Amino acid sequence: MNSFSSLMDGFGTALTPINLLWAAVGVLLGTAIGVLPGIGPAMAVALLLPVTYGLEPTGAFIMFAGIYYGAMFGGSTTSILLNTPGESAAVVAAMEGNPMARSGRGAQALAAAAIGHFAGGMIGTVLLVALAPKVADLAVDIGAPDYFALMVLAFIAVTSVLGSSRVRGLASLLIGLTLGLVGLDQMTGQQRLTFGSLQLADGIDVVIVAVGLFAIGEALWVAAHLRRTGGRAIPVGRPWLAKQDVERTWKSWLRGPLIGFPFGAIPAGGAEIPTFLSYVTEKRLSKHKDEWGKGAIEGVAGPESAASASAAGTLVSMLTLGLPTTAVAAVMLAAFQSYGIQPGPLLFERESELVWGLIASLFVGMVLLLALNLPLAPVWAKLLRIPRPYLYAGILFFAAVGAYAVGGEALDLVILLVIGLIGFGMRRYGLPVLPAVIGVILGPNAEQQLRRALQISDGSVRGLVDTPFSVTVYALIALILLWPLLRKPARVLLNARRTVRE
Repeated sequence: MNSFSSLMDGFGTALTPINLLWAAVGVLLGTAIGVLPGIGPAMAVALLLPVTYGLEPTGAFIMFAGIYYGAMFGGSTTSILLNTPGESAAVVAAMEGNPMARSGRGAQALAAAAIGHFAGGMIGTVLLVALAPKVADLAVDIGAPDYFALMVLAFIAVTSVLGSSRVRGLASLLIGLTLGLVGLDQMTGQQRLTFGSLQLADGIDVVIVAVGLFAIGEALWVAAHLRRTGGRAIPVGRPWLAKQDVERTWKSWLRGPLIGFPFGAIPAGGAEIPTFLSYVTEKRLSKHKDEWGKGAIEGVAGPESAASASAAGTLVSMLTLGLPTTAVAAVMLAAFQSYGIQPGPLLFERESELVWGLIASLFVGMVLLLALNLPLAPVWAKLLRIPRPYLYAGILFFAAVGAYAVGGEALDLVILLVIGLIGFGMRRYGLPVLPAVIGVILGPNAEQQLRRALQISDGSVRGLVDTPFSVTVYALIALILLWPLLRKPARVLLNARRTVRE
């Protein structure tokens, strides 16, 4: 009941005219940027992060929520129309959505995706309201060893499921941890990796790192490898679903959140895994198996619903534990820190109005997303006509302006370019970007919690595993690391049992 009353207070905050305006602006900007090829929610939030510095924290985060969900739908739009996913979570949408668009059913695919985002976001946010306060209450009793174990779990889980190999994921994490070391040691005051520069004593701002790795790195990569011609927009007509389409998709919309939300709430790498699981589930349960690969609408509805619910799930660990499990959550955590707010167990007590206003704005944002994007789908298709040289020149301009606005120092532009070159090199050698961003965000906190745990135990390593919670987390980490080695013998044993039964 307490959560329900707090949510009602949150609606009182989110439904004020100014906050409704910021939510609508966020949905529009997020969709407009997310619909462009190669630009996902993380880059959209990172690019627009400096724009919100003049806003009040509540209005800024309500706008971020709109950008988040708007950019997710935008990534699905370009994935369906041009077979060019705006983000990794939208890859599955292209598998069935693009064949639908090529066969003249792009309107139906976009409608199924929009309603899937609405259903998944609504159900996921309801679960967020129910679970987040309870997780926060439990997290109050978590000590330094437990927090360090959780951060190690986040590092291992993210590096294990992203990229083409674990080595590349760990290499990306190492880059992020190194960038996080720049500045003064919080406990000793000793300079680290500052090269004698006083301007680096405060460290490298996370916003500059995120914009450099995502926006600059992507722009340089596109300039180096892709053609300088805009994609051909596909006319989508009026988006609507026939009765037969609704009968085929409503169960998919409801099943998606059951898969997406749990993966978003735990450090499991974001929406990539649940979207693929949802796709496989819908394919197995479908009565129209001959349509799969040629444009089965269930293959769009289910994964999109799972992706949206996963986005709501990521906010559970981000708000209650301060652990970002996706790139967008990492950028939003940086935004919280830029306002002097630290997500964690006490956030619901110290910043109750902001948190519940943000959660209530998720419901408002879902309604705005559905109301605005169904009729505007043909407009988003026309945005894809922008020539890529102009598109990425604009990205570089806004990224530079945003980086300069962070500290007002010319050195920030140099750092931005250097980090952008690092991002380009990471794409060149197949290193995922997300572990680096999470390394920058969580690295200093993990170091601080490690030192606290060792100080409490007088330097004994046993102090890191002296609680049941930390032991459980490390057991889960061991399972994640050993699973590739155990998977093959398990398959052999299972096949042997099947052979004996036959």
